[in-house]
Order: sequence, then structure tokens, then C-alpha cells
Amino acid sequence: MNKTQILIQTQIYFAVNLMGFVSEGGAKSGFRSLVRRKRVDSVHSKSSDTGHHQLAKELSILHLIAIGVGSTIGAGVYILVGTVAREHSGPALAFSFLIAGIAAALSAFCYAELASRCPSAGSAYHYSYICVGEGLAWIIGWALVLEYTIGGSAVARGISPNLALLFGGPDSLPPFLARYSVPALGLVVDPCAAFLVFVVTGLLCVGIKESTFVQSVVTAANIFAMIFVILAGGYLGFKSGWVGYKVSTGYFPYGVDGMLAGASTVFFSYIGFDSVASTAEEVKNPQRDLPLGIGAALSICCMLYMLVSAVIVGLVPYYAMDPDTPISTAFASHGIQWAAYIITIGAVTALCSTLMGSLLPQPRILMAMARDGLLPSFFSEVNPRTQVPVKSTVLTGLIAATLAFSMDVEQLAGMVSVGTLLAFTMVAISVLILRYVPPDEVPLPSSFQAAIDSVSLRYNNIISADETDVEVNNGQSGEKNTRYPLKGEISANYPLIAKVAAQALFSEKKRRKIAGWMITLNCVGALILTYSASNLGIPSFFRLALCGIGGLLLLFSLAVLTSIEQDDARHNFGHTGGFICPWVPLLPILSILINTYLLLNLGADTWMRVSVWLVIGVLVYVFYGRTHSSLQHAVYVPATHVDEIYQSSAESLPSE
Repeated sequence: MNKTQILIQTQIYFAVNLMGFVSEGGAKSGFRSLVRRKRVDSVHSKSSDTGHHQLAKELSILHLIAIGVGSTIGAGVYILVGTVAREHSGPALAFSFLIAGIAAALSAFCYAELASRCPSAGSAYHYSYICVGEGLAWIIGWALVLEYTIGGSAVARGISPNLALLFGGPDSLPPFLARYSVPALGLVVDPCAAFLVFVVTGLLCVGIKESTFVQSVVTAANIFAMIFVILAGGYLGFKSGWVGYKVSTGYFPYGVDGMLAGASTVFFSYIGFDSVASTAEEVKNPQRDLPLGIGAALSICCMLYMLVSAVIVGLVPYYAMDPDTPISTAFASHGIQWAAYIITIGAVTALCSTLMGSLLPQPRILMAMARDGLLPSFFSEVNPRTQVPVKSTVLTGLIAATLAFSMDVEQLAGMVSVGTLLAFTMVAISVLILRYVPPDEVPLPSSFQAAIDSVSLRYNNIISADETDVEVNNGQSGEKNTRYPLKGEISANYPLIAKVAAQALFSEKKRRKIAGWMITLNCVGALILTYSASNLGIPSFFRLALCGIGGLLLLFSLAVLTSIEQDDARHNFGHTGGFICPWVPLLPILSILINTYLLLNLGADTWMRVSVWLVIGVLVYVFYGRTHSSLQHAVYVPATHVDEIYQSSAESLPSE
């Protein structure tokens, strides 16, 4: 048998295996809902999805930078520099911001690759559903809904006190906007906060391009205020000799540990760039603009944070900084009291921009979940004129306005970080899965069953024809043999071919199995290491033992993942030609480790509150999402045959 025959027969062997995989994949639709995964968005899925209107593709890279910077730089930087410098970093505050920025960049790299490969609304929920499974994706989406609701309400309640300062004092707002208490209910209501939420909600309903333009203007005002702090503060620093850096305690008064503790605190000031990923479906050129937008926004934020902190700690000794109004007090100590007005304007514009960044992603995440059938279709409806999910936007705006009006949500602010850090962790895990064990089966609607059967029959015919040709060439009877060969028969007739093909299949399955276990061990090791390192109540010997076990699991999984090859299917996963995350597997593993550590240090009270919300989410999923999922009756086929099945389906349609 010549080389051509060997190649043909090898293809036949794989075809038979693939046909068996199709029949097995159909049975897999009955697997537990927690592990079923949806397919990545593609040209086919977009063209076949006629159940809803598409979002408007209006955003460019400049719009994305405005969304990212505006959502990230909140009023916290105007307060945070004083607290962190006094308690943790001292004059090394700029290094704390740099280290936190590098840690945030680890997650940003992961987001950039997944956003360019899977440019659809839903952000981390969408990526988790594709790479991990429906159960964890639901938890991520449900946690993000809580994050944006609480975050938007907390930001709105922080605007009215700063607005009052601009107009002369705490009681200077008009009566219909001023805060007042309701003793009978034990509430302090904030009409101004609710009014601002309604304004932003209305703006978001007008259109993505219009709302992003307004956010760009507001963000620019905030950046100009920060540039004023940098330039004017730099001038005062050179004029006074940078007295803040001449303290007797040195540059690291709390040591390197203090600087790192400060970095873990200011890390949360970088949260917000993930809002860019939620607008992926509305970007004109997502493969190019999404990674650039995420990277540019994070770089601008890091640079501004470092410059502001370097200037402020140089104007005033760190131990003399006001923890509540550090920047205004630093300027006032040099005789420039009027700078407080510019700084307050910066804080107000920062809060307004962050409010828009908090309310923008939530309707899109709800829309993505509703498209997948996990929520009612009400949330997935897109207005045909404005091309935004108006109903979801209005509903989320009403909830956020109610919370901002009636509740002091500051005590719930810690819950905001849980959703973000869970999303960051899951995105890093998704990158590892994409590179080493990408989904090799794709769910298709049951309406494609005829096309699937047609493709399977086509392979049967190819095998049958090839068997006939072989019989003729061997000089046997010309009687046509239409019986389909079985895998065992191929093995018997062509043992060498069967052996090579089987070895290839076995080797690939073994590699995927090893990679899957290593990713699991990495997550377990990160959890053990961070828990034992952050829990000082554990006996020292037991704590060190746990740290050693967790560290060994991490190093072992990293070494194995580095030594084995990544899956070739990653090159064709999703939309190609976009950003590729560097230094895999090291970079995602570091991201998982950092985010897990921060999650475990949020406090027991925060986790108890979040647990209540997650339990509610589990009940919603069990009684609605699980049974209404779009994958409930899906048919799973090999990913390598999807294009062929779509082509067969298109050919079977009647021509107009």
C-alpha cells in the first residue's frame, strides 16, 4: 500500500472515531447542567441568532479608553493616598501603586486575550460559560450583578456630600436634593443620589455612543484635576525642597512588608477596567481595539496614581497627612486653600464617571444571561432604535436608585470586591483552559440534527467508496460492498495505520487529561497557600506545613504545564488575529494566586453577606435557569466539524 493510501486510510480511521464522537456527544446533552459549555461566538452564531436585535457597533479605541479610565479612577484616590501612606507605605506610596498596577495587569492580559477572541456582551460570565461550564458561569454573572448594583449605589451616595462642598457646605444643596433622616424608619435618604442614578440611566438608554461621549467629557475633567495636582504640587515640592521625603524614618518606614500591604490595599483602585470587556459586542474592531483599550486605560490610571501619590507624599510628611482630605490639606499647608475647589471638582467628576461605569455593564451581563436562557427573555430585548437593552437598563437603574435613596450601602461596599475578584480569578483559569484543554465539542441547536446526520452519512459514504476502491485494486470481486466498516475491521485490515492513529488519539487524550489535572491542582494549591498564609490563627507548625503543601502543588503544576505542549486547537478558538496573552502558564497562575489571596482577606462579614446573595442565585438557577437554558436540548458535535455542519444546513435550505 502506497503513501497516498496510508493517508486516506488514516483519515478514514479518524472519521470513524469522529462519527462515534457525534453519537456520543448527543448523549452528552443530558450531562449535569453545571458542566455544559456553550460555543464561542462566531460568524455562524451571529448569523443564526435572529431572536433579538444586535447592539450597535459604535465604539472605537478612544471610547474604550474613556470607559476604562472613567470606570477605574474614582474619588478613592483623593482619599486613599492619605490612609495608605500613614498606615502602610509611607514615602514609598508610589511603589505600592506600581506593584498593584502590575498585579492588575496580570488580569488585564487575560481579559485582553479572551475579549478579543470572544467579543460578546457578558464579560467574565461569557468567558466562564465557554471555557468552564454553566454552573460557575452563573455564579460569576450573579456575583457581577451584585457588584455593579451595590457599586453604583455606593458611588451615587458619595456624590452629594462632595457636591455640597462645592456650594459652600454640607447644608448648601437645595432642599429637594439634600439628605434628611426619617427617624421612624431609621433611614437617611439621599434624593440627590437617586436623581443622579436616574439621569445616568436615561443617558445610557439614549445610546452607547452618546453616553460614552458624556463619560469622556466627565473623565477628561477628572484627569485635568489630577494633572493640576501633579503640576502645581510638583512646583510646590521643588520650591519647598520635598520635605515629605526628608523624614528620619527613611523611604520605607514600615519596611517592604508595609509597602506590599499598601499595594494590596490600593489594588482595588484599579478595579474598573473590566467594564471595557462588557462592551465588546459594541466595538467596531474588537480584535484590535479591545486589547489596546484595556491596556491603555490601565496604563493611564497607573501613571496618574503614581504621579499624584509621589507628589503628595513629598509635600507633607506621611505621618502628618490628613486621612480624610490628604490632597486638599497638603495644598493648604503651603498656603493654597483655593486648590480645594479644583480637587473637589475632580472628586465629583470622578464619582460621576464611575457611576456611569458601574451602571453600563450590568444590563449587558443580564442580557447575555437571558440570551442563554438562564434569565427571562425580558432582559435580552434590545431597542431597535437605540440598539441598547433599554428594559434591562431601566430596571437596573430603578433598583440602584432605590438603594442609593434609602440605604446606607457603605457597609456593603466590600461585597463589590467579591464579584470583581471572582471574575478576575475565573478569567485567568479560562485562559489556562483555552490554551491547554479548549472545548473539543460544540453544542448546536437540535434543529441542526438533519445537517449532523447528513455529515455523518457523508463520512459513511466516503468510507464505503474507499473500501470498494481498495477491493478493486486488490483484484478482488467487483461486487460493491456497501456495508460500513467498523473501527475493529479497520484495525484488522490495516493494523499499522490503526496503531499509529490510535497512538495519536491516546497521546492527545493523555495530554489533555494531564493538563486538566494540573489546572485543578494549581487552583487547589493557590487556595491552600493563600489561606494558610493569611490565617494567623492557625498554629505555626500546621500553618507552615499547609504553606509548603500549597507551594509545592503550585510549583509542580507550573512545571508540568510548562513542559507539556499547548493544544493546537487554541489557534482556531474563537476570533483569531487578536491579542495573545504572554508568559502562559506563569502569568495566569500568578493572577489566580494574587486574586485568591485578596478574596480570602475580604473579611468574614463580607463573605457572609455575599453568601446570602449567592444562595439566592443558586435557587434561581435551580428552579429557572437550569431548565430554561438554551443548552437544555443541545446536540454536541466535534468542534472540527462545525463549519461542515453549517455548510450542510445552508445547502439544505430552499433557495429564494
